[in-house]
Amino acid sequence: MAAIAQTTGNLVTKVAQAKPVEVVAPKPNSLDNSVFSIPGGERLMAESSVAVNQQNYTLAITKLQDARQVFNQLSNFYQDLTTSFAGIDNRISDSHRQKALQTAQLRDKATYQLAVVYRANNQPELAVPLLIQLIRSQAPTRELGQQAYQQLFELGFVDMQYPRTPAATN
Repeated sequence: MAAIAQTTGNLVTKVAQAKPVEVVAPKPNSLDNSVFSIPGGERLMAESSVAVNQQNYTLAITKLQDARQVFNQLSNFYQDLTTSFAGIDNRISDSHRQKALQTAQLRDKATYQLAVVYRANNQPELAVPLLIQLIRSQAPTRELGQQAYQQLFELGFVDMQYPRTPAATN
């Protein structure tokens, strides 16, 4: 009995001497773990990559469609906030503008991946409108726009390559 009391006393002393552990409580109602966030959309895209690697194109398509929707909504909302704060607080407006651009770029990446998965799933007719949307969003001079145009060329939807090679300009 004395040994138990001594052991218990030693434990109490050690606990009393231990440094307190700082517990960081999550923000209430935080969207960090939600699908409706940049990390949430990125998780959907990562899950689609896993599905593609397993050749589960149906699941990959669903995940990419969801990611596109999340990123599109986020981009639109950040753009609305940008407009609302323009001229009132330019620092806040600029911050939201950057988030709008970031989420629009992520939306376009998800769109491109979705088009590629449609091609892999023998549904090129569903890829074409997405690729054209990408060219309109990104412009044919940017890398993602050029990749989208290359996909259209490979599908036979367009018959001229871009960017054209010097031999093709003659």
